[in-house]
Amino acid sequence: MFELLRDTAFGKLVRITSGYRLLPYPEECDTSIASNYIDNATEAGVKFPDLEANESILEPNGLQTIMSQASNRSPGVTIHAPGHADEKTIIVGWRPGDTENPQNWSLGKKLLVSSLIWLLTFAIYIGSAIYSPGIPGVADEFGVSTVASTLGLTLFVLGYGIAPMIWSPLSELPTVGRSPIYLFTLLVFVILNFGVLYAKNFGMLLAFRFLTGFIGSPALATGGASMGDIWTPRARDYMIVVWGAFAIAAPVLGPMVGGFASAAKGWTWTIWQLIWISGLALVVLFFLLPETYGPNILYRRARRLRKINAKPFYCEAELELQSISSTEILFEALVRPFQLCFLEPIVLVMNIYISLVYGILYIWFEAFPIVFQEIHGFNAGEGGMAFLGIITGTICFALPGYFAWKYFIQSKQSTSTPEGQLPPAIVGSICLPVSLFWFGWTGNFESVHWIVPIMASALFSVGGCLIFNPIFCYLTHAYPHYAASVLAGNDFMRSSFGAGFPLFAAAMFHNLGVGWACTLLGGLTCLFVPFPFVLYWWGKQLRLRSRFARHDI
Repeated sequence: MFELLRDTAFGKLVRITSGYRLLPYPEECDTSIASNYIDNATEAGVKFPDLEANESILEPNGLQTIMSQASNRSPGVTIHAPGHADEKTIIVGWRPGDTENPQNWSLGKKLLVSSLIWLLTFAIYIGSAIYSPGIPGVADEFGVSTVASTLGLTLFVLGYGIAPMIWSPLSELPTVGRSPIYLFTLLVFVILNFGVLYAKNFGMLLAFRFLTGFIGSPALATGGASMGDIWTPRARDYMIVVWGAFAIAAPVLGPMVGGFASAAKGWTWTIWQLIWISGLALVVLFFLLPETYGPNILYRRARRLRKINAKPFYCEAELELQSISSTEILFEALVRPFQLCFLEPIVLVMNIYISLVYGILYIWFEAFPIVFQEIHGFNAGEGGMAFLGIITGTICFALPGYFAWKYFIQSKQSTSTPEGQLPPAIVGSICLPVSLFWFGWTGNFESVHWIVPIMASALFSVGGCLIFNPIFCYLTHAYPHYAASVLAGNDFMRSSFGAGFPLFAAAMFHNLGVGWACTLLGGLTCLFVPFPFVLYWWGKQLRLRSRFARHDI
């Protein structure tokens, strides 16, 4: 507990205010640690080797980040410790059994820190859909149409789709790390929501909704990377799926939570709820969230040793950063995601498929008030509870089924190829249109019991989870050197679809009717049913033709 508290924002504040007497680090108490590093010092000129298939100096756990992509553009660089050209450079790394290494944390600490990232992700993601029940109230208060008030939802989603291009590279700098970005942006997120709450006009409300989505996005962009910081590669896939489940649960539960509040107190109470949830997350993370990014932990250790011994202690990531120009970082953060997203055929089709499913999810949410409130007579709060079918399908069927497949089938395979990640996506691609047809033609009639379309919504969540998780795993396995860019491009396109689709959703369901509107959506998903099959059988041949994808397996 002492070690956990020491590395949190609260612990750092205690150290600063006490003149670094309280909560000391081992090297501040034991001089032999510095001596061991000095005895193993290397020459001042440090030659970093070319980075091969899955190696990266900046990311010791094998996850390819924006920083490691930029590093790959400057291979074989000789670097000198700044200001110490004539001295031996003392490389600071992990000690055997180092308890500060996130990979060596106890199981309890790993689960605690992971749950904090899940909480943060939930607190931000719920900000999109929790606004939905208040849309009619916003329209009435500001005298705008319902479609215009829906912009408060779409701009929030668009904001967290654009921002990863900025926040992801920042969190990967060894001098910054993930924890400061998480806490700073969460604090600003809470403050900006008061701007939404007390907006004097409609334009001001929309501006603050976009800014809250933009500033709150770091956990949505790098939460999976935080799981990789902590967990071994074998456990990492499972933890990222759990993190993804929280990302799905938040927008699903948002209408239920916001529905009761909006019905009782008006649309502003949906924002109050968002402030309470994110404010609670801010307090908990301030006291309990340590840094998880290995290069940042080593950078701060090297800085402490420099202060104590006045010798050139440096971590490898800190020295490697000297070889990366700002132009290369900007290219990898801002240009590479679009290059891969639109010019790489496999990535483009994958992104279109994922984005279509994500956009349909946000369109489909607009059918719930029509089916359960207008047709079945639920009030706003009860209408929100209809979304629990999606949560039930995710928790009871999708996640156990996916985990069982990975543990009992995939883990037993002698060779793991990127295409080996796709069998669950084949099942999911079939579940999706079936659930939409089922929901549309049972929810369209008052004579059909309301539980039947809710059962269809559970099947939709199964299909969605079995598509999202395998495709994300496929992309990271097929493009290991460009995983960060591929996922950033996917996040941008997916959020763009999720932002634009709700604007016409209500009109579509009212004009076509729930049955035919869901038939249209189901027909769109049918167009992509063959794609996981094609990629599973012929994906390797397509990868071998790409200059970005891996060719070794």
